Amino acid sequence: MLRYAEIGGFDVRLSTQSRFDNKIIKKKHVICNCGGKLKKKSCDTLGTSGVRRKRNSRSIGCQERIVFESVYGTPNYKVFQFDELHNHPLEKRSNLKKVRQMSYSEKEFIVRASTSKIGPTMAHKLRASLRGGYEFVKPKVVYYKNLRRDINKVIGYKYAQIIVNTMNDRRAHYPNYSFEFSCQDDVLDCMFWADEMEKAYYAEFGDVISFDATFRTNKYRMVFVPFTVINHHKKSVIVGSGSLSNESIESYSWLLKAFLKSHGKEPTLVLTDKDAAIKQAIENISDDLFSNKDFRKRFSKLVWDINMKPDVFEVKWGSLMKEFNLEDTRWFKDMFTIRDSWIPGYFKDIPMCGLMKTTSRSESMNSFFNTYSESGNLLLNFMINYDIAIQKQRNTQRELDKASKKASYKMQTPREIELQASKVYTDGWEVYIVQHNNTKSKFKNEFKVQIKAEEKEINCSCEHFKRMSVLRRHAFTITMRCGVKEIPERDDKKKLALFAEKQQMLLKEFESDYISPGLKNKTDGEVVCKLLGVTIPIPKEINIHVPEVQSNKGFGIKKRIPSAGEVAYENSKKEHKMCSGCGKRVPHNLRTCPKRVGAAKSAKDS
Repeated sequence: MLRYAEIGGFDVRLSTQSRFDNKIIKKKHVICNCGGKLKKKSCDTLGTSGVRRKRNSRSIGCQERIVFESVYGTPNYKVFQFDELHNHPLEKRSNLKKVRQMSYSEKEFIVRASTSKIGPTMAHKLRASLRGGYEFVKPKVVYYKNLRRDINKVIGYKYAQIIVNTMNDRRAHYPNYSFEFSCQDDVLDCMFWADEMEKAYYAEFGDVISFDATFRTNKYRMVFVPFTVINHHKKSVIVGSGSLSNESIESYSWLLKAFLKSHGKEPTLVLTDKDAAIKQAIENISDDLFSNKDFRKRFSKLVWDINMKPDVFEVKWGSLMKEFNLEDTRWFKDMFTIRDSWIPGYFKDIPMCGLMKTTSRSESMNSFFNTYSESGNLLLNFMINYDIAIQKQRNTQRELDKASKKASYKMQTPREIELQASKVYTDGWEVYIVQHNNTKSKFKNEFKVQIKAEEKEINCSCEHFKRMSVLRRHAFTITMRCGVKEIPERDDKKKLALFAEKQQMLLKEFESDYISPGLKNKTDGEVVCKLLGVTIPIPKEINIHVPEVQSNKGFGIKKRIPSAGEVAYENSKKEHKMCSGCGKRVPHNLRTCPKRVGAAKSAKDS
C-alpha cells in the first residue's frame, strides 16, 4: 500500500480498526491523508478564555481507502474493500511526507553542526549549499528544528543517568581512564574525568597547573573546571576536567581529591583565581590611590619581583603601606597575611615556577571551551562539545609535533654547548642533512636523517628502512658517526599483531554502528544513542537525576529587556500610592496631579 501511494502521489495514514473478542485485529482501514472531515466546533465570539491558535487541516473528505480483513484461522489478511478515487489533485513524489522524512545522515549532520554552534536553521541552509540547492534537501527546516524535541522525548529526564553510564563504560573499556562522580540525594553533584592522554600530559608537564571555573556551559548552570598545564610547545593543554553543581568548599575539596586520586601525585605549584566574593570584603579605598601612577608602579614592582627575598619584601611592603597610609586597610592586611601563597619571591625555589604567574592560561582555556558550548546545552550536548574541543586541541598538538620533527635545527655557533642544548630542549632527535653527489651529473640528492642514539631509533626521509627493513648508505654514515654499533631491529610480528587487533576492534565497532534501514526513518532510542554517542540502550531505571538550575555567581541574571507596553502592564497591576493633592490612589503624585496642575494654570491665567 505504501509503495502504491508513493507511486500514485499521495500520503496515507491509519484509520479505524476493529478487533475480535480475543483482541485480534478483525479489520484495519488505511485512508488517504486528506480523508476525514473537520469536526464542527462552537465558537463564542465574546469569550476570551480558551483561545487557541488556528491550524490548517488537510482533511477534505477524500474517499480513497483500502480495508484489510483478517482471514479466519490464519495470520494473513485479505483486501476487503478498495476505493481509488480522490477528490483532490495528486502531488509530486518529492512533496510526499514519506520522501521528506530525515535520513540518519541528516540527523547526524544536525547533531554534528550543533557542536560548532550551528543551529537547525543555519544547518538547513548549510545543507542546501552543500547539496547544490534547496530542491535537493527534502526535509523542511521545521523538521530540523523538531529533531532536538524528538531526542528530548526519547531521553526525557534521564540525562544524568546516561552521562554517568557512558562515562562508566569509558572507564571500563578505555585504557587508564578515570571517572569519579558524587551525588546528593540521588541528584548529580560533582564529576571529574581524565583520559590516558591527559594523564600522560600531567606526568610530563604537571609541575605547575592552573585551574579556574567557567560558567554558562550548560542549562543547569553547573560550573565547569578544567585543569591546565603548559606543554613543550608552550601551549595550554588539559590534564583533567570537573563539573560542579555549586561552588562550595565541599565541592572543590571533593574535586581536588578526585584529581589527586586520578593522577597519583601532587603538583609542585597550583595557580587559581581569587574568589570574586572577596570583593565584598574590600573596604572603600580612595579612587585616587588606584589612579596614582607612582603607587601602581611601585606596588607592581614589589609584587612581581621574583628575585626579591621574603625578608626584603616584608620591609618594603611595610614602608609602602606606611607611606600611603594603608596600614589599617583591611584588604591589604589580609593579602599580606597570605603573602606566601601569591608573592613569587616566596616560591621562587620551586622548579618550573616561572612557567605561569597568573591564571590567564585558565581564562584563555575557558574562552576556548566557550566557543564550543552554550548556556542552553543539556549535559549530553555539553559532553559532546567537550569531546570535539579536546579533539581540536590534540590535533593542534599533533601538527606541532609533526612540524618540530621535520624542522632542521640550524646551529648559530660552532660551540658544542649549542649542540648539546638542542638535544636537551627538543624531543631527543638529532637531525642531519646528507648529500649524495652524482659524478655523472650536477644533480645532488639530499636526505634528512633523524636519529636517537641511545634508543637506537632512526628515521630517514627516503623511508627505505621502513619499506624494506634495510638501511641505505646515508643512514649508515650517520649511525657510524653517532657511535651506533647495532642496526635497530624491526619488530614486525608485534606490529602485525597490533594491526590485526586494531582491525578486529574496528570491525566490531563497524558492526555495532550498523543501523538497519528501518531505524533510519525514525528517532528511536537506539538511533538517539548513536547520534549522541552514549551507551546503548537508554536506561529504564533512573537512580541519578539532573540538578536543579543553580544560581552561581558567574551566571548573572539572564532576562530580556521588557518593552514599554509590558512595563506599563506590570505597573497597572501594582497598587498605586496615595496622591496628597487629590487624596486618591492614582498613578501620579502631587507634582503631576491634574487637580493641582489645573488650579495652578487657572490662577496663572487670571
